Amino acid sequence: MRIAIPKETHPGENRIPITPAHAKKLCAMGADLVVEAGMGAGSGFTDAEYAEVGATISHDRGELFRSADLLLRLRKPQLEEISQMKRGAIHISYLDPFNEHALVNAFKDAGVTAISMEMIPRTTRSQKMDALSSQANLAGYVMVIQAATYLPRIFPMMMTPAGTLKPANVFVIGAGVAGLQAIATAKRLGGKVTAFDTRPVVAEQVRSVGAKFLEIDLGETGETAGGYAKELTPEQVEKQRQAQKDVIAKSDVVITTAQVFGRKPPVLITRDMIEGMAPGSVIVDMAAETGGNVEGSVPNEVVVISGVTVIGKGNLAGEVARDASQMYSNVRRQRDLRYLPGGRPQPGGHGQG
Repeated sequence: MRIAIPKETHPGENRIPITPAHAKKLCAMGADLVVEAGMGAGSGFTDAEYAEVGATISHDRGELFRSADLLLRLRKPQLEEISQMKRGAIHISYLDPFNEHALVNAFKDAGVTAISMEMIPRTTRSQKMDALSSQANLAGYVMVIQAATYLPRIFPMMMTPAGTLKPANVFVIGAGVAGLQAIATAKRLGGKVTAFDTRPVVAEQVRSVGAKFLEIDLGETGETAGGYAKELTPEQVEKQRQAQKDVIAKSDVVITTAQVFGRKPPVLITRDMIEGMAPGSVIVDMAAETGGNVEGSVPNEVVVISGVTVIGKGNLAGEVARDASQMYSNVRRQRDLRYLPGGRPQPGGHGQG
């Protein structure tokens, strides 16, 4: 079975789908592993490291697509790349299937099985294959580091002969995987952290990592069977905004992580709320690429609104590409093993796409 791994071409993407350590395990199981030259460079892995564990290094990207039984990558492919794949091949990557209808149809027309990493169910049985959670964990860390970089003050309280510096007030909206990591990281840096989530069940988790949980009665909310927050009604969103307005005004840093799987995220911070913050404050909008939680945030840019720095950078996990690649590679290996040997899914290995 030929497993091919092309180099990522998305601008600024340094993460990779497989590390040499996991490539070695696939080769040991009998896979014919082909890696495009330079594939691992963005994460600090050389072609020589892949060759040493048994992989073949290819300089012909087109041939790599044409010959693969199983294609592994991180980002979704370009439409023209799908037409190069042979009928019956399997392609595994992030796909954004709810929004990429043309891509899904192209896979269907080409006779290629497409498996979307986002669609792995969030259950205990498949926890080791939950790519979204592994990357969100790192994104939560990176958001706090970005906020600390732009904030014109330090996070911890500091008592010095020249006076006492108060700790930074940090407000985290959304306490999923990314939110909880953001809370924990902000606490490690010495910040005073408050958090809110529409799911009351996570209040204890917020407190367990040292933050105060903001109580807001939104009526019936909860989470889906897959562990995601349920979408709020317009009335609930407005109630949440008003209840958070005072907390936001007193915060030095606000981090928003509210996303609804497969849909446009809710706008939780409006321009008048930004104007109520002190100049020099920082907001990090994790959802900027998919519509944004913050009015005025710009995808992949840092803008200043009424003296407040609003960070809308995407690919947050990509800022720590080596660790992100290691985590994604481990997730991928758990799924890829279901396709060896022989090139056909083994029991329990059914994908969605």
